[in-house]
Amino acid sequence: METADVLISSPIGVLAVLCIVAAFFFMLAEFSGARLFNYVPPLLFIYATPVFLNNFGVIPSKSIVYTGLSQFALPVFIVLMLIKVNVPAVIRVMGKGVLVMLMGTAGVIVGGVVSYITVHSWLSDDAWRGFGTLAGSWIGGTANMLATKEMLDASDAQLGLAVIADNVVYVVWLPLLLMSRDYADKFNKWARVPADRLAAMDAAAELHVEDNEAPTMSQYLYLAAVVFGVAALGNALAPAVADWIATTSPTLAGIFSETTTRILLVTTIALVLSSTAASKLPNSTAIGTALVYIFVAGMGARASIAGLAEAPAFVLGAFIWIFIHGAFCVAGAWIFRVDVHSVAIASAANIGAAASAPIVAAHHRPNLVPAAILMALLGYAMGNYLAPLTGQLARIAAGQ
Repeated sequence: METADVLISSPIGVLAVLCIVAAFFFMLAEFSGARLFNYVPPLLFIYATPVFLNNFGVIPSKSIVYTGLSQFALPVFIVLMLIKVNVPAVIRVMGKGVLVMLMGTAGVIVGGVVSYITVHSWLSDDAWRGFGTLAGSWIGGTANMLATKEMLDASDAQLGLAVIADNVVYVVWLPLLLMSRDYADKFNKWARVPADRLAAMDAAAELHVEDNEAPTMSQYLYLAAVVFGVAALGNALAPAVADWIATTSPTLAGIFSETTTRILLVTTIALVLSSTAASKLPNSTAIGTALVYIFVAGMGARASIAGLAEAPAFVLGAFIWIFIHGAFCVAGAWIFRVDVHSVAIASAANIGAAASAPIVAAHHRPNLVPAAILMALLGYAMGNYLAPLTGQLARIAAGQ
């Protein structure tokens, strides 16, 4: 609804609503202990609630807050999430499990293209953008989904479809990953897992120690300087780089827009910094994740209920897609002789990211929880590059 017709129209009031919605569902999940939130993450409720608040006249569908979140919060949380990526550590602990995750990522790319070809005739012409957006979540996580949405210029309706499909599939896929532990002996025998693999993983996990010291005020200032500095640098360089790409290769001009270029620059600079002392700055992932959920609420506030009519076909495509991802993970397990615990964690690191990988790891082998988080961050590192590629490949394959 337009600003004049709503109950809360001031920018600070709208921002407060978004923050309250995000906080409320995490508080509800924490204090109620409801098992529902193990299978239907707060993300779905955080997105859906502002959709209804918008459509029923509580907050507007257009606000300077939503624009500000896209322009300023997005690059900030990308940097916050990526400067903690520690590729050497995850390789030391998970070993060839990382290769299975990469196989799963390949399965997401191939599955996205195949499933889109299968169902696109029942969807709108721009649904490939929604598939690319969902690929962001399934390669990396929610932050990548939101970044890809901006890079592909997907509509708010397509983001809504991606969120619905993501959570519906999650309800089915997470229990399967958890149940796979019960078949560990049979699976490991089939995959020809070396007898010493699990012992080697346990030993490597014991050597990986997280620093849990309380952050200091100066560390927060350093973090702010790094984050806003990278975001400003990406923003400053993007127009010139995008113009250079358009001049050098006009064919790529439609793919590497200024927004896409800015996000990819911020992503690349943040990954470079992850190998420096900046990665030691505390609480960056937690702060970035909080911003992600506020951003999700802002996306929901811009969406229309009418845009969700294509959900059945979109969800069908998502189930075809997840089956292909699973097949790639199982194939990777056999090729690289990897145990079922690592396979489940690798898939969760793709499909559920940092929210689900630790849950699966805690169920399979609790000492692998830190490595599961690192593996999910590895997915974050790949998502902003590979998810837009998935969307573009789906469009080309469908002849659009």
